[in-house]
Amino acid sequence: MRPFYAGSTIMDRIFSRATLAMVAATLLALSAVGAQAEPSKKWRIKLNHRVDNDATVVFRVSPVGGTPIDVETKIPAGTGENKAAKMIRDSFRVSLGEGYHVETDDGEDVVIKKRKDTPEFELALQSSNAAGLTIELKN
Repeated sequence: MRPFYAGSTIMDRIFSRATLAMVAATLLALSAVGAQAEPSKKWRIKLNHRVDNDATVVFRVSPVGGTPIDVETKIPAGTGENKAAKMIRDSFRVSLGEGYHVETDDGEDVVIKKRKDTPEFELALQSSNAAGLTIELKN
């Protein structure tokens, strides 16, 4: 991307923004494809930074052979990673019920574990408009 200089044309600026948008869309699509993982008995959601806007984050828990469950959390602007983790933890507890154990770890991580007879599951980030907050899933 070329920097804006006094001699730059409008087309230079439009091209730069379009190129940036295309690169961002491509990276998002590649990360979504890479997000497909093998089912596991335990998943970790790692959060970093602060939420810059009023946001909604939606995860999908897909038990093997079961019905997927969407877990939505609303997070207010200015919420730090530790408080956001507690809010997400609480949403998972309400949505998943007794088949799962959900806790926070190190303040900013949420850990979801299956209980005895609960099948292994996949976890995916369905959507997030949480500017500033980074979300990483690990199994």
